[in-house]
This record gives sequence, C-alpha cells and structure tokens, in this order.
Amino acid sequence: MSGASEPAFSKRSIVALLILLAACFAASAIGGALTRPNLDWYETLTKPGFAPPNSVFPVVWSILYAMMAVAAWLVWRSRGDESDKKTALIWFGIQIAINVAWSFAFFFMQRPDYGFGVIMALLVAIVITLVLFAKVSRAGALLLVPYLLWVGFAAGLNFTIWALNSGYDFSQAPS
Repeated sequence: MSGASEPAFSKRSIVALLILLAACFAASAIGGALTRPNLDWYETLTKPGFAPPNSVFPVVWSILYAMMAVAAWLVWRSRGDESDKKTALIWFGIQIAINVAWSFAFFFMQRPDYGFGVIMALLVAIVITLVLFAKVSRAGALLLVPYLLWVGFAAGLNFTIWALNSGYDFSQAPS
C-alpha cells in the first residue's frame, strides 16, 4: 500500500476505523474508571471560576476521542511514506497513553501536582503527534487542533486547581 491511499469504504478501511474508535474509547473508559470513583474528592477542591461543570467533560471528551480516532484513521489510510505514517501513529499511541496517565495522576492518586507534570508531557506529545500527522494528512492534523486546545485549557485548569489547593502561595514565588 506504500504511496497509495486506502479506499475509505473498503472492508479493511472500515475495520481500521472501528479498531481506532475502539482503542480511543477504551482509553476514555480507562480514564473514566480512574476518574469516577474520585469525583467526590474533586468536588472538595477549590476550583477557579472558569472551571466548567462536571457534565461538560464527558461530552467534550467523547467528541474529542471520536475526532482523534478519525484523525488517526486518515493518517493510516493516507498516501505517503509508510515510515512517516508509522512514526505518526506510534506518537498517537504515546499521547493516548499519557492521556490515561493524567487521569491516574490527577484523579486516582489525587495529586494535581503530578497531574500538572503529566499534562505538560501530554501537551508536548500532542504537538509532536500533530506535526507528524501534518506530514501525512493535513485533515488528520487539523482534527487534533481542538484536542490540543482543550488539553491546553485543561492544563491551565489543572495548574490553577493545584495552586488553589496546595497551600503554597504562588504569588510569593521567586522571580
């Protein structure tokens, strides 16, 4: 298939899309399983005024995970160098794993400080993935932009929650 585009509606292509959707939603389910038991703890935290209601998160994440799966599928089925596609899809897997690790750090461990470190690594991994996707599929890369923006917002929220609940006065930090 090197250099050729996989037809969108071939059996192989549909199976690949279903596998990518299943993988993304499996990551979502694992993240949810790590998060849900700790929502009572999350409710006790001081949150900034820009924190969305909890009901927003599952809706946004469901849309983002679907877009991520389609983005990876577009890369998988695109024309182009097989090595570039493989590297892009490996980074896609890495960023999905880091995404799940964030739920573990922030919610399961109940450590917003660890969560912030993980989400910063996630942002880097998403940018790398987006750049690699752009080499293979512009549409695939563009589908990751809302994910990058949401995780950027989530990083700000994570940091603010950490700051508000740590007992450390960030305003007195050395310059």
